[in-house]
Parts: sequence; C-alpha cells; structure tokens
Amino acid sequence: MPDYRRILIIKPSSLGDIIHALPTLAALRDRFPSAHIAWLVKRQWAGVLERVDGLDRIWPIEAGLKGWLQIVPSLRAEAFDLVIDLQGLFRSGAMAWLTGCPTRIGFANGREGSPFLYTQTVPVPTPDMHAVDRYLLVAASLGAAPKGSPEFRMRPTPTDRERVAQLLKSVGLISGAPWIAMNVSARWDTKRWPLEHFAAVADALQEKRLTAVALIGGLDDRAVTQAVLSRMQTTPIDLTGLTSPELLPALLASASLLLTNDSGPMHIAAAMGTPVVALFGPTSWTRTGPYGSKHRVLTSGVPCSPCFSRTCKNAVQLECLTTIHPKAVGDAVREQLTMQAAH
Repeated sequence: MPDYRRILIIKPSSLGDIIHALPTLAALRDRFPSAHIAWLVKRQWAGVLERVDGLDRIWPIEAGLKGWLQIVPSLRAEAFDLVIDLQGLFRSGAMAWLTGCPTRIGFANGREGSPFLYTQTVPVPTPDMHAVDRYLLVAASLGAAPKGSPEFRMRPTPTDRERVAQLLKSVGLISGAPWIAMNVSARWDTKRWPLEHFAAVADALQEKRLTAVALIGGLDDRAVTQAVLSRMQTTPIDLTGLTSPELLPALLASASLLLTNDSGPMHIAAAMGTPVVALFGPTSWTRTGPYGSKHRVLTSGVPCSPCFSRTCKNAVQLECLTTIHPKAVGDAVREQLTMQAAH
C-alpha cells in the first residue's frame, strides 16, 4: 500500500453527511500519521470542521459552479497524491479529476457518472448500511480500517464551551442543570414531525417538571419554531437563531438529550455522545439514523416508508410521521433520561 503524503477529502455537504465522514478522517489519520490531510467543504460548514482533530487544512468553497472552478488552480498547486471523493456526484468527481491527482478513489455506485472519473472504485455491498460504515469502506480499501469503534474526534474549543455556558445562563439555565434540546426543523418538509406533536411533548415534559426544554435551530428556522411556541401551553427556552453551526457541538454536548427530526444536529449530538430520540418517516434510520447504540428511533412502519422522497405521494399525507404518537415519543424521552440518570 502506498504511503500517501498529501490527501484531499471531497465532502462538501450536507452537515449530517460531513459528520458521517469524520470516522473515515480519523481512520486515515491513524493510518497515515505524517500525511497532510485536507478537506474540501462548503463554506457554511467550514467552522464545524475547524472543531475536528486530524485536519491540516480546510478548503472552503463558495456555492455555485463558479465557486468550485475558482479553487481548481489552487488545488492543482497542492500536488495531492490521493483524492477521496465521498460525495459521489459528477461535480465532486470532476473536481477530483481537475486536481490533477494521479490516484482518485470513490464509490463504484456513485451517481451522475462520477465513477468514470476515479482511478479506483470501492464497491458497496448493500444500500442498507449506515453512511458512517459506508464511508469507512473507503478507509478500509486504503488499509485504514479502524482498530476499534469508529471515532468522530470533534472537539469544541474552550471558547465555544464558554459561549454556550453564557448563553444558557442568559436564558436561566444553571450550569450543569439537565435540559432537553428540541429540533423541530429539517431540510425536507417531508422529514418534519407535526409541529403540534412537538408542542404536546414539550408541554408534557415541562408540566411534569421532568426537565427544561429548549428549542434550537438557525435563523431560517424561526417560522417553524414560532409555530411550535404558539401551540404550547408552557413556555420553553427559545435558542433559535442564537447559535451558529460551529457552536452546535458544544451546545449539544451540554444537553441531556436531543429530540429531533432526521437532521444535521441529530448527527452532531450523536457524535458528541448526547442521547438522541429521533423521528423518521421518508428516510431510512438504518442508513442515516443517529450512529451508536444509546439512541432511540421512532418510526410508523407504514408500507411506503422509507420512500426517500421530498414529496409525499401517499393517500394519507405524511402518514409515516403523523401516526407517530406524542405519547410514544414522550415515553421514549423519559426512558432515555431515566437510563442516563442510572449511569
């Protein structure tokens, strides 16, 4: 096996997919401890990668074709001897080729013709394997299979932890006090559990004084957060828009649990060791659920799920999510909190 010295990982998005690829980075770092390892990522997620051990350089790219092409001359000048395309699309495969690197590796089942742009392809034995394990197939093909459990190696900075502590203090949460993060948004509308269900669960948890509930999300999530708040009888903490993506590792590490749709924050929480209760409808929890054994995933079991569609074609709209009852979700949250307290 060649002793690669300059390695580029291409995995520009999305947030959850980037988190899934972190154990592959850790495995590569262990296999090639002296190598220069770089990562090509969309600028909006670069701050998250800055909190990850094992990277020598982050190459942020701007959105759009122009942003991709602008960076090509700089990447060619880096003289990489190994490029790994974990995105598996034409644009990422073309970028791998444009670097001029002689060794380009990607998945044999990559889409949009991307495998034709690689010098080596990695077969995927089944589509129903978790994304973390699928990406690790590439590491294994390079003699870099993890020796133990996959590691995410995400390290919030001391400043991150201090900023989160100050934020929580400003909304009345005492340092070390238990609280639940609740993420009610998702990139696809079809991945969103009904807002009234989230409101009902949050009310039940707060009425029984089990724990404080804090709604999280970005500025773009204000509308859905407000819709949940308007349906609640109790008053939760509203952190929507008060944090940035790079603060999510520190924020979610301080939470007792995350209740969420299938989303990027779900994967950060799991990577930080925070228990997750996740609600899955059109997507597959076996492929992209919270990674690890300490989490709970609730599904409806309707025959058309998972459909992997952003448009629901079922006669009963979003039946895969609407039939997940708030009581079942509340019970799952309480069980997770009880298990956590026992440890």
